[in-house]
Amino acid sequence: MLGDKLTAMRVLLFNLGMESTHEVKQALSGQGYEITAERDLTVDEILALSPEVLVTEATPSDLSCCGVISQIKTSPDSRTLKIVMIVHGGALERARALDLGADDVVSFPFESLEFAAKIRTQFRERQPELQLEAKLKDALQKEHMAEIAVEALSGGTNTKRRFWLAPAILGLTAAAVLAALVTVISNRHSRKDTLQLKAEVARLNGGILQQGELLRRAEQTRASLTASDVSGTRDSLKAQTEEIRKKMAANGDTDGESLKKQLRETQNRLNRLENEGRVAETIVHTYGPSVCLLHVVVEFRDKDSGQVIRISTDATGKPLVDDKGMVSLETEGTGPPLQLDVFGTGFLVARDGRLLTNHHVAEPWWGDEAMKQLLDKGTAAFASSYTAYFPGTSQGIAAKLDRISSHADLATLKLQTPAPPHTALLELDDRSEASVTGDPVVLIGYPTGIEGILARAGSDVTGKVVENAHEVTQVVSRLASQNLIRPTTTQGHIGDVLKDKIVYDAATTSGGSGGPLFNRNGKVIGVNFAILNGFGGSNLAVPVRYADELVK
Repeated sequence: MLGDKLTAMRVLLFNLGMESTHEVKQALSGQGYEITAERDLTVDEILALSPEVLVTEATPSDLSCCGVISQIKTSPDSRTLKIVMIVHGGALERARALDLGADDVVSFPFESLEFAAKIRTQFRERQPELQLEAKLKDALQKEHMAEIAVEALSGGTNTKRRFWLAPAILGLTAAAVLAALVTVISNRHSRKDTLQLKAEVARLNGGILQQGELLRRAEQTRASLTASDVSGTRDSLKAQTEEIRKKMAANGDTDGESLKKQLRETQNRLNRLENEGRVAETIVHTYGPSVCLLHVVVEFRDKDSGQVIRISTDATGKPLVDDKGMVSLETEGTGPPLQLDVFGTGFLVARDGRLLTNHHVAEPWWGDEAMKQLLDKGTAAFASSYTAYFPGTSQGIAAKLDRISSHADLATLKLQTPAPPHTALLELDDRSEASVTGDPVVLIGYPTGIEGILARAGSDVTGKVVENAHEVTQVVSRLASQNLIRPTTTQGHIGDVLKDKIVYDAATTSGGSGGPLFNRNGKVIGVNFAILNGFGGSNLAVPVRYADELVK
């Protein structure tokens, strides 16, 4: 019977309070969901229940509360599991919940109709991801078959070696090579982004930059930036202050002490936010012009012949892609080199033009598991060019690799011409007392590469910049010529100071790899290098003492 083939949509209520559980069940009643309520489960126990949407309740400002979410988001068995978080608070708590990995968030108390709509939306959004997984699986199967065919046909010969590589294996590489996608964010993609990236590469359409795709990604980034805007938090606190005062005037002595306490707490948070905002403004004004967008172009050689790997093209110069989505690469011919465009952040630390950044920005293949698969197939990666784009400068400045740290994820590049006159050297403070748990910090960088820049520029400007652009370099050059390259500023607090890393939260958005982390005194105490798995608002920075060997 048809009814026997239908499967109820499973919703797991995890660690919800009694009141929240009642409200959620009431909101979802009669809509065909299979609802289960559980507490204190392990990740394996949660996955064993096979929920499609998990509803949980937490206080995201306390990062320790959300370890389970982090584990779920990094588990290979939970790619499509959606998480909706219920928080007790306003815009700041909702922003933190999203940064911590929640797919959606709602403040308690909530409207039943709105909550039910959010749950329906999560079920709808699962479908494209399930399709992407299926496409990826198919691409991997094709790649495996192609490898077997190559092994049989090549016979180990090196004459005019031809590499037939599946886009799914190339991953980050093929995306930039054929310009089907525009950028690879230096901070590692989430599993969802990587899955989408691989599936999109399988639909390459001849190497032309897909303007619509770039515009779509810029719009997504614009929405993300808007959702995490600090000014929204400030406005929310002001509104809460006004609301409490109205209640105090209306209630008289009733609940007077309780309302006074709420008012003091809200005003303290507002004052702290405004003070930290003034510090951030000063840091950005002074040092923002010295934080540059780094564009690194990576190419590849065949280890046996030493020749550059190129894209096979037809007589018109169009890349050869067969009906199975396989891209043909060779070590001889006139096609363009296989290239990967990587974006990161660097900042000026010496008068001789030295820039401090991450090792994995200077050498993007370093420690990258996705690229390791390609390198293990007999190729060697190298950076063919480095270009630094400073805010307020209409064109990029060529740079070269200077030094790489042997102890940490740090490296220096050196500008080939003098730094712009409006830049200033950033001062490093490697003292232990310069980094204190709980202190405010400011991060400057380019967290989403050129997508973030386009998002802030607006839809009309974005359309003009990407119009008729056929490669990434064209887009970046146009952004620079219109003085649109400006970094993003993130405010947060230090969560912990460890021997080899500084852990800090960023309430608005995560920072780009290589970005300087400032303390309240405007000194650089760390260099951002990673995001904690599953925690979009928790970053890791290398303490600047590890840079001493590079800059002194």
